[in-house]
Amino acid sequence: MNNSGITYIGPFSEIVTMDGLPANGPISDDQLNIIEDGFIAIKDGMILGIVKRESINLHTNPELHILKEPSVCLPGFIDAHTHICFAGSRARDYAMRNAGKTYLEIAKEGGGILSTVNQTRIAKKEELIEGILKRTRRHLESGVTTIEIKSGYGLNSFDELKMLTAIQDANDATKSDLISTCLAAHTVPPEFKGKADEYIQFLNNELLPLIKEKELSNRVDIFVEKGAFTVDQAWTYLLRARDLGYDITVHADQFSTGGSKLAVEMGALSADHLEASGIKEVKLIAESETVAVALPGASLGLGCNFTPARSILDHGGRLAIASDWNPGSAPMGYLLMQAAILGTFQKLTNAEILAGITVQAANALNLKDRGIIKSGFLADLVIFPTHDYREILYKQGMLRPSHVLKRGEILF
Repeated sequence: MNNSGITYIGPFSEIVTMDGLPANGPISDDQLNIIEDGFIAIKDGMILGIVKRESINLHTNPELHILKEPSVCLPGFIDAHTHICFAGSRARDYAMRNAGKTYLEIAKEGGGILSTVNQTRIAKKEELIEGILKRTRRHLESGVTTIEIKSGYGLNSFDELKMLTAIQDANDATKSDLISTCLAAHTVPPEFKGKADEYIQFLNNELLPLIKEKELSNRVDIFVEKGAFTVDQAWTYLLRARDLGYDITVHADQFSTGGSKLAVEMGALSADHLEASGIKEVKLIAESETVAVALPGASLGLGCNFTPARSILDHGGRLAIASDWNPGSAPMGYLLMQAAILGTFQKLTNAEILAGITVQAANALNLKDRGIIKSGFLADLVIFPTHDYREILYKQGMLRPSHVLKRGEILF
């Protein structure tokens, strides 16, 4: 019996701690703090520290979990931007897009975000929970232990609350940590067609206070783009959200610029997308504390440019990488594969890619207790069957984890 409550897991060929990395700018692989032939000590779901085999105190009667094959350990991955609360499919949109239809043309033919809105409004909360749990399990099996999930397919009080409640209920039913974000300002709903200002006023006066009162989320997002919301409308919305105590983030510069400047001026935690960002926007983001969140899944799904991740880092910025998993523009949802592909096209180091899905992703979500293997941090760990961490990105997501731990519990 383990009277001490301490568990040691190992030995690891390499423990890639992600500790001590630069907060801003480029990161070289030789800056990674890698500990060889170590065990990780865990107690009550938290990391106690990293120790060598000979330093384990067997007199404390610990529980030992001995790995039988060469293994590399990383912090559990964090997906800082997803839309995995939805109903239905947009396979028709995908086929139309590949056949040459534009985003606006697809929307005019009944596709686009409003197509998912219609299907999500029809769905019962239980259906949404089932979908979230299915996608969350797949993420967990891939080593993703913390997932941000947005609303934004309801676009009215009843269905936005239904989505946020479904996310909360799914969080209670899974070992993953699900972080909800209110994206009611995703696009203008049919009921407010041509009345975007009135919709923003409705959100400010009715929905945002109600979500706060019900404690369904402490994060707010808005899509700043042609066909969605203008910078001025977003300013009014985010100012209200900030006054209510929400953390804020922005869907910015996906097809046109303007959103990133707003995000920086509002002190947003993150500016996400940035595929359309030019050097002016890159410099502005890089000189701020706002985390740039690259979404390679959207670039792959839409066939558009990748976020200028290399330039953001070279100018001193902070880079996170997320999947944007959604039914429309980013249906794949494999975070590690997408991060590896982004690294290839943007010439990112292994250290920059791994930081983007661990410690920098935690920063984008304002989470201070994960993303690093260090004493006092959550024992969220992903273990790969290899002796060399470089194999993980070299295999571009096809090397699967052998173990996934959440708060010290082995789930897979």
